[in-house]
This record gives sequence, C-alpha cells and structure tokens, in this order.
Amino acid sequence: MTATVGEPGWSRCAGCAALLYRRRLRRNLDVCPECGAHARLGAPERLRQLVDPGSFAALPDRPGDVDPIGFVDVLPYPHRLTAAREGTGLPEAVVCGTARLGGHPVALAVMDFRFLGGSLGCVAGELVARTADRALADGVPLIVVTASGGARMQEGALSLMQMVTVSQAVAQLREAGLLTVSVLTDPTYGAVAASFATNTDLVLAESGARMGFAGPRVVRQVTGRDLPDGFQSADFLLRHGQVDMVVPRPALRARLVALLAAARAGRRAVLRREPARLLPRQPAGASPATGRPATRRPAIGPAPAGSGGAAGDAWGTVGIARHPGRPTALDYLATAFDGFVELHGDRLGADCPAVVGGLARLGDRHLVVVGHQKGHTTAELTARNFGMASPAGHRKALRLMRLAARLGLPVVTLVDTPGADPGVAAEMQGQAAAIAENILTMSGLPVPVVAVVTGEGGSGGALALAVADRVLMLQHAVYSVISPEGCAAVLWPDSSAAPQAARALRLTAPDLCALGIADDIVPEPVPAAHADPAAAGELLRRAVLAHLTPLLDVPAAALVRRRRQRFRRFGAARPGVVGVPADACPPAPGPAAPDDGRSPVPVPAAGPSGPDQRRN
Repeated sequence: MTATVGEPGWSRCAGCAALLYRRRLRRNLDVCPECGAHARLGAPERLRQLVDPGSFAALPDRPGDVDPIGFVDVLPYPHRLTAAREGTGLPEAVVCGTARLGGHPVALAVMDFRFLGGSLGCVAGELVARTADRALADGVPLIVVTASGGARMQEGALSLMQMVTVSQAVAQLREAGLLTVSVLTDPTYGAVAASFATNTDLVLAESGARMGFAGPRVVRQVTGRDLPDGFQSADFLLRHGQVDMVVPRPALRARLVALLAAARAGRRAVLRREPARLLPRQPAGASPATGRPATRRPAIGPAPAGSGGAAGDAWGTVGIARHPGRPTALDYLATAFDGFVELHGDRLGADCPAVVGGLARLGDRHLVVVGHQKGHTTAELTARNFGMASPAGHRKALRLMRLAARLGLPVVTLVDTPGADPGVAAEMQGQAAAIAENILTMSGLPVPVVAVVTGEGGSGGALALAVADRVLMLQHAVYSVISPEGCAAVLWPDSSAAPQAARALRLTAPDLCALGIADDIVPEPVPAAHADPAAAGELLRRAVLAHLTPLLDVPAAALVRRRRQRFRRFGAARPGVVGVPADACPPAPGPAAPDDGRSPVPVPAAGPSGPDQRRN
C-alpha cells in the first residue's frame, strides 16, 4: 500500500517508507521497486494488468439495488451504497465479465476492496454467480480475484447465503470439468475466504496477500495470544498447505496464461473422447439448473416493534438462544432420535469435540445426524470449545455426510454455534477452506438434508452445517451473519449498541422465516426449551419428521436441483430487491399440530426473555 505525499506525483511506500515517483510505481504494476511491497489495486486497474487489451466485456445486465432488511446504523444502508459508488466510480464491489488472457477465453469476477471493504452482499453474490453461469454456458474457465473483508452485515443473513449461491455455481463448473481459479489479494477474509476464494480448483495468492476466516485482531482478542510471524500472509498460507502457489504481481498474468493453456488442452482431449459433455449455451444470468433466471420476491421491509420477537425483543431472544441450560445436540439425540451410534474423527488425525455425529433413527427411518455440541457447565463448555468447530470438526461433519450419500441415508443437522473456531491453530489448519468445502459439498448431496437451528446460528460456522433442503428454527433460536456485539463494534460507536444491532440484523426465527431463509419455526415449551428439554425434544422430532418425510420420495437429481434453486433465489436475481412476504411465515401461534408426517409446526406464544449468557 502506498500513500500520496507532498506533490501529487509522488507516493510513499507503506512497506519501507521510500519516496516513489508515481509514474515509476505504476510502470512497476504498483509494486515498490525498493522493497517489493504490493499496493492494493482497484478492480479496473487489476483488469488492465491481467486481460488482453480490448478484450474485456462486462456482463450485460446488472442486478438492481437491494436493501432487504431496511438496515440502519448511524447511517441508512442506501446512503452507504451511494457514498461507495461516488468514491469508487463502481456500481458494486465486484466487476464481472468475459475476456481473453493470452488468447484464452475466460469469465472473470474481480473484487474491489474500496467498495464497502469488498463486502459480499446479495448483488455482489449474484454477479459472481452470473459470471460462473456465463463460464458454464460458454464452456470456459472461471477466474475470481478476491479482495474482501467478508459478508455485508447490512444485508443480514441474506448476505451469508451468498456463500452458498456462489459455491454451488463453482460446484457446477467442477461437475462440468471446467477449471476454476481464485487469486487471493490483500485482504481476503470471512465469507469470501470461506467460500469461493478457497473452493476453486486452484488457489493462487498474490505476494503480500493475507487470507483467513477470522481476522488477526479477532484472533488476538479471542485467544489472548501473540500471533506467529507472518500470520495469514501468503507465505504463511503456502507453508501450511492452503494455497497452490504464491505469485508476485509481475508474474501473475503469465502464470494464469500457462494454467489456462493446460486446462484448454485437457478439455479438448476430454471433448474428443466424450463429445456429449459439450454444454448447451444458456442465456447470461440464467440458472444452470433450469435455464431460467431465478425468481425474486419483494423485500419485507423493517419489522414493526413488538411483532412476535422479530424486532421488539430480538436482544432478549439472543439471550434465550445462548442460555446455558438450553438442550444441546447430544440432549436432542437422546430425546428426539432413537438408537444413536456416535462416529468419531476426521480420518486425518483429529476428533473435534465441538461437533458430534453418527447414525440414528426416527422411528423406522435410518439417517445420519451431525450437530454442534456446546454443554451446560463451564467445564463442558470449555471441553467442547463452546460449540465452535475447528477444521477437524468441519471435516468430520463432511465425512459423515459423504457417508450418508454413499449409503443413501438422509441427513439431519443440529446447528448451535456462536461461530467457527477463530483460534490460531484453526487458521493454520485451514478453517476457511474447511467451511468452503462443506458448503460446496452440501449443495450437491444426493440425499435429503434437513437443518435445524436449535440455538445460535453464528455466521459461516452455522452455514457449514445448514445448506439444506429444509431449514427449521426453534422458536427462540437466532441466525445471523455476525453477532450483535460484533456488528455494534463495527457500525456503531461501541458494542453497547448490541441490542439495537440485534434488531437491525433481523436474526430471530420469524425474521428468517419472513426472509425465506427458514422454512418453519419449531415451537418450544413455555417459557423456552431449557425449561423442559424432553418436551422440546418431542417437538423437534415431530417437526423433523414433518419436513423430512416428503423429501424421501424425491429423486436425487431433483433434490440437488431444487436445493440449488433455493439458495440461488437469495441473490438479487433480477433488478429490484430480494426476500419474501411476511405472510410466508408459519401459522399464528396455537397448539402443536398432530404428528401426521405432513402438517407444518405452528408457533406458540413467545415466552419471557432470559438473561444474556454469552461468553465474553
């Protein structure tokens, strides 16, 4: 990074403090000739350096603006968008299109950190997915150049869903035998790191790039430890096996051209042997699964205060979701399921205690269950790392889900985590890539998947177990792109605004149902699940049966197609906004429905809010 000083024609290198003539720096591709520090590039300059001159063509259509949850912190979200556009000259945080590199046709998505920190929102996610669609339609490789701080919290959980939207588009390119390449630039964190930055075929890191799931400040605050030298740097990632290569900027174009040449030769050989693999051309922006644009519904707008927990007592609901007496995955496995047989280990040398799973039954239906495990006492919570899965935990879950696919068994996941493990060891072991692989694989599992958010659904750590055909939430569960405290610390003057952030994030079960992310709300005993764990288990059992049973007769190909359509609709598929009407929520509170295997589970009246038991 450089800073302009004195005369406009001069810059000072942030790496060595050398005073550099700006034209000389630009000729050197914004790499300091004295120390080699790589300055950040905007997307237009990145494209100028990479693609053949005159070959770039932007995607023809851009999705319209979205403000799906009416988010307001110290500024309304639309005002922040306007300022970002005025400051960068770009409509969004990613520039997408087709081009040629060394004569090879490609589809490209290039992120720009200057635009709201390169954050991933509904429009940005839809644009990257459309770029992958175009690559699939044209039968060409996809290159994504990442620069992002993570998900765009002003769009709530819908921004989190973009991790799936793009990952499943990458999965379809994998299935078609088309090369996908990500180029990590500085910085690449959070939702982008844990999805399309790391689940491509090849991952290149530009010299000086940093990448991780949790940022270094968060890791330091959570662990209280000094970080290793070069933590999360490109060379650190290379030493720990998380990238294929580190490439200095002057060599990046040539390296990409060489990779594209190899991929083109291989694809020609495949198509000579298997001409049926030639893909039909689809309209740009169409869903590869259907050939039609994904559907979009109106935004729900701000919820009125006191609307069943959606806004009036969101912070109280957070407290209940974190209550230490709340039933855990093992509690539900004992009360809601039959004959649980736990299976351990990731088969690579570790067994994460924060994730439990194995074989179980619901009556005569055999299935695989995987869930986050917290605990009730301080000792149990500490032993289970507060339900925060390490990469080994995500790999264990993935192993069990792949086992389910081989055996033809449905999968049920129980989600209850404040987030993925943000520790130093987790980052060294590839936390972002582990989450990314779970998301990508779950999008294509050929068996029914039902996810139940039983307590906290914290960001990417929750999503790693929640790419499902049906997503249920317990009445007092929450599901969010970021914790209220974290959101308040970033967008408000301090974390004391957490209650206000909880309301703005739209994280309660009625909120998520209204947004279309959750399909149904599972009632809890009064006042909440921790008051009667056995009754809570019975209610969960009935809800899972009601939603799983209709899926059992759906052919595998249709399951995958519908699942991918489900998550694609969370993007800005066409100009306008996203979301679903508030009347898409379950019925009004009432007594539990009979267990007929078909009836939705209604929502009882909300109980009183409990204390905030969040670990600090």
